[in-house]
Amino acid sequence: MKENVLKKKSFDFALRIVKLYKYLKTDFAHKMAVAQKEINESLYWLELLYASEYLSNQQFESINTDAVEIIKLITASIKTVKNH
Repeated sequence: MKENVLKKKSFDFALRIVKLYKYLKTDFAHKMAVAQKEINESLYWLELLYASEYLSNQQFESINTDAVEIIKLITASIKTVKNH
């Protein structure tokens, strides 16, 4: 009897872990999509500031390089989550 209770509780716990993982995976993918949208919007404003000569070429290149790297990281994270 104790063995059956232990098996049942273990199974219930495993199901909860699977459900939590699916939720966290979905939640993470959603947050990464929001982050991707935000960095793309930031790039738009960065380009606008550069075009209006508010930023120097050096400032623009420095920030733009970082922003592009962030986009690559976020995109890779989204692809990884969707493929697993």
